[in-house]
Amino acid sequence: MTALALLTFGEDGVATGHRLVDPDSPALAITELAATRGDGIFETVGLVGGRTLKLDRHLARFSSSARMLDLPAQDLAVWRAALRDVAASLDPGRASYVKLVLSRGVEGSGIPTGWAFGTAHESYDDVHRDGVRVTLLDRGYPHDVAQTSPWLLQGAKTLSYAVNRAAYREAARRDADDVIFTTSDGYLLEGPTSTIILRSGRTLRTSRTDLGILAGTTQAELFDWAATQGYTCTYDLLTPGDLADAQAAWLVSSVRLCAPVRSVDGAAKTVDADLTAAFNAHLRSLAG
Repeated sequence: MTALALLTFGEDGVATGHRLVDPDSPALAITELAATRGDGIFETVGLVGGRTLKLDRHLARFSSSARMLDLPAQDLAVWRAALRDVAASLDPGRASYVKLVLSRGVEGSGIPTGWAFGTAHESYDDVHRDGVRVTLLDRGYPHDVAQTSPWLLQGAKTLSYAVNRAAYREAARRDADDVIFTTSDGYLLEGPTSTIILRSGRTLRTSRTDLGILAGTTQAELFDWAATQGYTCTYDLLTPGDLADAQAAWLVSSVRLCAPVRSVDGAAKTVDADLTAAFNAHLRSLAG
């Protein structure tokens, strides 16, 4: 089952409402810049029992990405309503997600295009139990690229995902399931669709967000929870050596939730089953 809402926009480029449409019917013009240029932003919001996970964090990041791309600031109440109508159209008995997309629109129109698309996704129970095999790939930028070259839009959640998809294909060629990007000067960044967390004793670490990476909504929620459980949570310049030395590692995201890393470039890594279960139980408890 899928569901789709199309947003309507005023002349100022701000969404004013939405309507549910047939998700199997044509909805976009062939000159839509989302398709021809990847010129837009998105957020993917996980659903548990038909209820959203961390919606406020996603909408805040949605607004941040819009600012970075010089897209019109949006009325988030309109987007929230579209998401909830789409979510209500899905089967609450299946794990699902809703993707919010804001594009610059049809080329030459000056009016954005936006939609909310919802669908069920596969079960990740096996991944939560067994973990993922990771390979390290050089993203090709130094760690300060966000400061030296802001026009590269590092840290915005854009529709331009060709590099991320290529990274997954390279991972498959290396007999791996997922990727952690590194900088050209030797620091850990993020996965193509996830944020990294490392554990050393009672300390949890993740990469600093000023490295041109997305501020992870799932990672931030886990850090908030972990702090109440007595963990120290830090944002650091992390290296592959830190990953090798960590007692456990995870890739976390809104749909797959918390996936433990079981190997890095073929070197086995211990899966912390207890903390993985606690992480995922906490995330599922947030649905509302």
